Amino acid sequence: MPVIPGTDLTVSDLCLGGNVFGWTADEPTSFALLDRFTDATVSTLSPFVDTAESYGRGASEEILGNWMAERGLRDRMVVATKASRLEKEHPLSAAEIRTAVEGSLRRLQTDRIDLYYAHYDDESTPLEETLRAFDELVQAGKVRHVAASNYSPERLTEALETSERLGVARFAALQTHYNLMERGAFEDGLRDAAAAQGLGVLPYFALAKGFLTGKYRAGEQVDSPRAKGAAAYVGETGDRVLAALEQVAGDHQVPVAAVALRWLADQPTVVAPIASARSVEQLADLLPMQDLVLTDEELQALTDASA
Repeated sequence: MPVIPGTDLTVSDLCLGGNVFGWTADEPTSFALLDRFTDATVSTLSPFVDTAESYGRGASEEILGNWMAERGLRDRMVVATKASRLEKEHPLSAAEIRTAVEGSLRRLQTDRIDLYYAHYDDESTPLEETLRAFDELVQAGKVRHVAASNYSPERLTEALETSERLGVARFAALQTHYNLMERGAFEDGLRDAAAAQGLGVLPYFALAKGFLTGKYRAGEQVDSPRAKGAAAYVGETGDRVLAALEQVAGDHQVPVAAVALRWLADQPTVVAPIASARSVEQLADLLPMQDLVLTDEELQALTDASA
């Protein structure tokens, strides 16, 4: 049962990425995605959705807020959003954080955010100021837990040590770039930092911009706004990873994407991978990861293929 360490947030095995809401998925499609995702989440877990104030310049949060209000499901969900950079000079200053959270609460039509991230590190603002501002939100009940996204191991550790020294709310989770095709940056430092500090990790680009769905191959054209990013993984390592994924997927009779997500979910410190879909059909390929059980041998085969 996935739980973000140090919190009472018991979440779905998959975190649905809301970056597509209002971008490649219009509001009716986004509602259909959220309906299907919620229906597929067992009642003992909270459907976990990730968004940010910068996604569609608030459009993603607005769509999610409209859906929760219309369906009456806010209390069942775990909602994560982020204080983003946008054009702010000091995005993690106390003043900017206070403004950002009020905007997010309004768009989400809620009185609290379950997990509130610093979207990117802001070295122009003292950590003490940022962490005190986040703590202020927790004490006010506007935010239940705070988290970091896109932090280096050094800055992450410094932030956690600073919150300890100040006696304020500490980061409970880390969102970072990690998948079968992108392992080095996380495994060579961030993983140890997260483990040492007891953080839950929520990897984004969990499907390597769509490459790990298996539809991107040499010489093939795919109609997707992420096609160029996914195409960067086509090559010897990519072929090896896809072959290993296809072997495991065939043995379990599940889509390749579900296997890639399950591998990620089973890695040390990972709570739930974040993945998005722009259609209910695409989402259907991801959902089997929630019930999929891989053997140690299968996990090792995938790890070896991606080395």
